[in-house]
Amino acid sequence: MPLEEPRSGQAKPAAPMSAHPAAAPARPTDRAIDARDLTRDLARDLERDLESELLDLVARTREQASEDPFRNPVLAVTLAITRQLDRDEIGEADLDALLATLRRRALTARAERLRGYVGLDADASAGEPSPVADLANRLVAAVARGSGDFEAFRDRVGRTAFAAVFTAHPTFGMARAVAELIARAASLAEADRRAPIIGEAAARSTRPDPQISLDDEFEQACVAANHGRAAIDAFNGAILDAARARWPDRWTELVPKPLAIASWVGCDTDGRTDIGWWDTMRYRLISKRMQFDRLLRDLPDIPATRVVRELTAGARAAVERQLAGAPLLGTKPSLEAVHRFALALIIERERAQTDAGPILAGLAAAIGAAETDADRRAIAVLRSGVAAHGLSNALPHFRLNASQIHNAVRRVIELEGEPTDAAQRRSHLSAINTLLNDVRAVPVDFGALAAERASAARLMMTITQILKHVDGTHPVRFLIAETETGYTLLAALWLARHYGISDRLEITPLFETASALEQGIRVLDDALRNPHWRAHLKRLGRLSVQFGYSDSGRYVGQLAATFWIERLRLRITELMVQNGLSDIELVIFDTHGESIGRGAHPTSLRDRLAYLAPEDSRQRNARAGIRERLESSFQGSDGYLMFGSPELAGASVARIAEHVFADALTEDDAFADYALNDRAAAPATDPIYEEADFAAEFFRVVRQDMEALVDDRGYAALLGTFGPSLIDRTGSRPVARQSDGGGPAAITHPRQMRAIPNNAILHQLGYLANSLHGVGRAAHRAPELFRHMRQNSVRFSRAFRLVQHASSVGDLDVMRAYIDSLDPAVWLERARRTRREARRDELVTIAAALERLNLAPDLRRLFGRLTRDGLFLQAAAPDLATMSTRLALLHAIRLALIHRIWFLAAHIPSFRPQAGLTREMLLERFLRLDIDGCLKLLDEIFPVTPDPTLGLNFGEPPGPRDVGTYEIEHNTLFGPIRRMFERVREISGIIQHEVGAFG
Repeated sequence: MPLEEPRSGQAKPAAPMSAHPAAAPARPTDRAIDARDLTRDLARDLERDLESELLDLVARTREQASEDPFRNPVLAVTLAITRQLDRDEIGEADLDALLATLRRRALTARAERLRGYVGLDADASAGEPSPVADLANRLVAAVARGSGDFEAFRDRVGRTAFAAVFTAHPTFGMARAVAELIARAASLAEADRRAPIIGEAAARSTRPDPQISLDDEFEQACVAANHGRAAIDAFNGAILDAARARWPDRWTELVPKPLAIASWVGCDTDGRTDIGWWDTMRYRLISKRMQFDRLLRDLPDIPATRVVRELTAGARAAVERQLAGAPLLGTKPSLEAVHRFALALIIERERAQTDAGPILAGLAAAIGAAETDADRRAIAVLRSGVAAHGLSNALPHFRLNASQIHNAVRRVIELEGEPTDAAQRRSHLSAINTLLNDVRAVPVDFGALAAERASAARLMMTITQILKHVDGTHPVRFLIAETETGYTLLAALWLARHYGISDRLEITPLFETASALEQGIRVLDDALRNPHWRAHLKRLGRLSVQFGYSDSGRYVGQLAATFWIERLRLRITELMVQNGLSDIELVIFDTHGESIGRGAHPTSLRDRLAYLAPEDSRQRNARAGIRERLESSFQGSDGYLMFGSPELAGASVARIAEHVFADALTEDDAFADYALNDRAAAPATDPIYEEADFAAEFFRVVRQDMEALVDDRGYAALLGTFGPSLIDRTGSRPVARQSDGGGPAAITHPRQMRAIPNNAILHQLGYLANSLHGVGRAAHRAPELFRHMRQNSVRFSRAFRLVQHASSVGDLDVMRAYIDSLDPAVWLERARRTRREARRDELVTIAAALERLNLAPDLRRLFGRLTRDGLFLQAAAPDLATMSTRLALLHAIRLALIHRIWFLAAHIPSFRPQAGLTREMLLERFLRLDIDGCLKLLDEIFPVTPDPTLGLNFGEPPGPRDVGTYEIEHNTLFGPIRRMFERVREISGIIQHEVGAFG
């Protein structure tokens, strides 16, 4: 309880921004903007153009900073905005109108970039054939006429060579409604038609939906997958059309399936315990129902399709009955409920179909009986979709962690120590080989699944039941995160054999950490030395590997990660040749985010695909006779946008198809600009491969500098002080850990946070260190060769575009402004010079709290490290763009709001310690922007409602009660703080769109 009311002699708090007391919060509602609001906003715009004033202020202060190197232009603008807020020259309504304008501009630019990224503008040429039709015609033309030409073409288009994988990483950084509006706008060629849609999006908040469940993520993934499937159907139809013109008597024999859609939403249990096996089963049944819906919708209503239509309709009805018994997400079903669901799966199993064979046979018969080419084509397109995806809307990918595999096998293997310990390596490999010699499959039922506690065993049993009762058409992908030893692969193989599904499971190691990228080839070599693993690969006919760009990028730098991943790709090719595995398929799944810090290329989708699958690597596989299947992730709101409408999905699929078949075309037909270099033609041999020493040294320096940065205490302080509070929760994964004393846990090393928030925080702090740091010193060591590579190496120049983009959305002045905001000396210097006595007290209070946090020494040292490398980069690449004036203004406005929150927090009255929490500790939490947690505590400490026991007779003399309420504190302190923090988060959403992605 409070010790006292604020004394009359106390300094008054910084005045809230002018508005009536019931000013609306900053977060826009989903209602249409009132006409009176528009009129009032227009009148205000006529009186004053605040946006232009502040943009001009940013430009002038930046220019003045070149003459005054001791002045930070961002803090100068922040101070100017603060003074205008103090003088009521900017009120809440003014600020909200400004943010609405900046939000509209950011969304407009986002939609335009999205349209250009997937190549919609290039596809919009009037009178030209569609890109997929043009590509299909060129593919047919590229097959030399003669004996066996049809068979050659059938083989070329009949093998799946690429899969787009929709994942549920927590990167749902915008509201679903806003994402849908951006996709709609980007699908339109005319800017004047896009404008009202962008206006509708700008009337909403840029923040993510408040509650994002796994069901929400699954629904959004399904929308993207459905658009992707439709676009792939269009491509398959174009292939059939082109083939019909060349082979009119045989085209119906084709089953083209070069592209596929996959998803792991609902199947990813790496680091999660909140997904029940019944949830995964339910999602697979929904996916199955979608496949049946597609068939029933698109099958021609002709006598030839009657049998297959009835078969499909009966199967769909059975799946509907199975789903009726499925427990809902978030429930803890009783044993009786699980039992009912299991019985429904078993009873309806035969009617629901568990293999695509009967439906494929029915479709083939319908093609033969159809009377028109149009009907035959429609049925053939559906047959291709079923052949590629089985009884699923999207192929499933299951994922868990290597440690979960180890724990499951530990029950049957009597060894001490960890498999990742080099000293234990041989003993573990020997022990698991002995187990594989004697393994026998055990029966699996839903009772055993319900009773199983080991997560890896439970997931294996879930997959077993899915293959048995839902869809067993294709083997399923089984991804293992943090694979750093061959033992992990062999242990997973033992589990698969134990449950009888080893021939249906594609065990796939994820190589992402620095250690895994270095040791990946030894991991595979250890596994390949085992006859059981070699036999497993031979039976499946493929080796699958997964590369991760998130952790690798944040620990060794994104450019260095690119090099290490490519090196591992080349060594895998050599290993397959050495082990006589050239006759099996190599599946490479690139799991990257949608931002450059997590591996997504910023220039275009075409460039992104070429960046992930370098031409040199593809050519080496081709020369070795190794067939390659590429897969790439599309993550969360940002990734799903590329499939957010039929038009966007069509363009994305066209770019993917062009990438897949670029090497199949004749020289005359090849895409002239496929290399995406600024020059007209690339040299026959990329110089980055000829100068192997330069490449090795350059990327080694980047890695060394990034690893040193990650271990810098200042870097952890930069990321962890208030960075996590700048971003909203963006997915269904559990939130971050809490400290024992309340509030978010202190971050002492980047490994304590996930890669996605790590990267998102760098976006919000205005310097993308994991894409920039170390590149300057690496370039400085050989500046002439560096410039030569930028100019003449397709591979190096493509990779360097990540640096170019990072530079265009980063500014050391912005980062310095955030760092200086955590330096007590800056606040004390400001206190020395202020003329406002009340402000001086606030400044001194903030400085004292920052001194207790003691962050400044580490942060100053960190800034020196970043600046030194930045100076090297500036000298080596003086043409790099810098942060836009608009983005710099957003940072300055947000800093002014953060400072204002701190000013108000300095006026919180004293109170008795609450569960060990003192006023000083509360102020420190304010400095870390734990605003929601602080306000919740303040609502309890300073209640706004009277004590409900007042006036009640409890039969005894009344004890002491606090009879007052604290409406003044809520109106002048807590309410304004809450509204300002809403605006802080809103600006974070706008910055996300300016940068181009979340996380």
